[in-house]
Amino acid sequence: MTSPLGFTDALAARRLTELPVERVLVADLVVVGTGVAGLTAALGASGRRVHLLTKSAFAAGGGSSPWAQGGVAVALAPDDSPALHAADTLAAGAGLNDPAAVEILTREGPDAVRQLIALGARFDRDAEGKLAFGREAAHQRRRVLHARDATGAEIVRALLSAVSNAAGIAVHEHCFAWDLVTYAGRVIGVVALHDGGQPVLHLAPAVVLATGGCGQLFARTTNPVEVTGDGIAMAARAGARMIDMAFVQFHPTALDVGADPMPLVTEALRGEGATLVDETGRRFMLPQHPQAELAPRDLVARAIWRELDAGRRVFLDARAALGDRFPERFPTVFALCQAYDIDPRREPIPVAPAAHYFMGGIAVDAAGRSSLPGLWACGEASSTGVHGANRLASNSLLEGLVYGHRVAASILETLDRDQPAPVPQALEAHAAAAHELPRPSPFAAPASQAPADSLSRSVAHLRRRMWDSAGLVRDAAGLEALLDELPAIQASLAPFAVSRRRGEARNLVELARMVAGAALARRESRGGHFRSDYPDTDPAQARRSASVASVREPSAASRRDRLPQPRTEPLSAD
Repeated sequence: MTSPLGFTDALAARRLTELPVERVLVADLVVVGTGVAGLTAALGASGRRVHLLTKSAFAAGGGSSPWAQGGVAVALAPDDSPALHAADTLAAGAGLNDPAAVEILTREGPDAVRQLIALGARFDRDAEGKLAFGREAAHQRRRVLHARDATGAEIVRALLSAVSNAAGIAVHEHCFAWDLVTYAGRVIGVVALHDGGQPVLHLAPAVVLATGGCGQLFARTTNPVEVTGDGIAMAARAGARMIDMAFVQFHPTALDVGADPMPLVTEALRGEGATLVDETGRRFMLPQHPQAELAPRDLVARAIWRELDAGRRVFLDARAALGDRFPERFPTVFALCQAYDIDPRREPIPVAPAAHYFMGGIAVDAAGRSSLPGLWACGEASSTGVHGANRLASNSLLEGLVYGHRVAASILETLDRDQPAPVPQALEAHAAAAHELPRPSPFAAPASQAPADSLSRSVAHLRRRMWDSAGLVRDAAGLEALLDELPAIQASLAPFAVSRRRGEARNLVELARMVAGAALARRESRGGHFRSDYPDTDPAQARRSASVASVREPSAASRRDRLPQPRTEPLSAD
């Protein structure tokens, strides 16, 4: 078998992994993730040999994308412009956005959405047949395109249909990406557990990680159970640069009924006039910010947290704003409320903040290239600099579209330009450097198998600790105690055989180290990162913080070693 990397036989390829690989599959491009970003990247590279990996069922779409309710922000309305959209994005980002990345997003966004509509995406229209735009928090204009309150699902539907009919894309569903494979300093593929747990090596000169964020790191989240930071953790283990790992966005309004995940109550409701009240009916946001309920998400979430911390319940009241129109305009939220015996036409909706979006992730340039040759990333797994310290509402779907296109274009250009370097067949001497896995191999059977429910208990404990100590409000004492506890949590995973669940747990522990370490290192409050012991924003820290994360052997790491070291120079686009 000859691959684009110069391999001449499958045996040589297997030696790269030190794993009992059962099959070797060769592609031009491997895309991990089937949300908006991953589907867009795969579609943009169709015609090449593309392997599209998803740990869910392909027809369901992947990650948080199908769950997105509010819409996609784009400057298409007559009274709007990319410049106004950029200004709102920068204002929400609290001084940490990359202005060049924001300009790309807002300038290229309209064409990306037009292409999506050409693929068959159906957005709501007004009585004259024109696109209908909603308003959400911190936007100057009504610029949010929506498909009622199931916009993400509609976009994913259109992209899934296009990918299904595209040439060259091989879909591998129920497939868990375990690790990146590297050789001679570059990423050359992915080893994945296919359905049934069989390790399969996907070799390719280009790998795209579009695996989404890490909402399941927290006990209270709006993200589905599969959102466990897999791509970010894989990239960190391979040595890719991470950036802005302290910045987690907590959505102000999740349905507060004890569910896990917490159902999202879209911000678009506040854009239509719904108000936040306490149990006495007091609108507590009025004195907090000139835009009241439409203030940036970080401010609204912390205001709600203060009410809850004081023992007062918080509600979203849409009775006056929507009344009987609620089921037609927001059928998804209405159905969720009805499932818990809440009628939002007649009573307010109980809400509370929950982890929703990750502004940090794999550091990438304007083309989606990471610091490792052969590795690209897009969507929530990446950090382009678009969102800064706090994401503007409804910018995430647009980022997936715009940067998914850019990643595909960059990879096609690279494949057309570069001749792949041959890799020696005799790889035994290089195996350890090629794929640095701890000894013994994680694919070895454990000495004793722990009860299956103890893995779930370890993960549940981690999520509670992250919510308590690295959640909406943080301080040094809580973060240090959390970091000191993580080695024991990681050690609790050792008795378990390799599986998707163990892999997700490993990824969550490693993400916890990076997020908590970055939060401890940033001694200020900014955007989604709030330190009660450093409650003010420090102008001297108005810079992005990049690091090469150390995720191995946390028990041997010193406090200094496990904190990310800031790097302030721009990421190279070369």
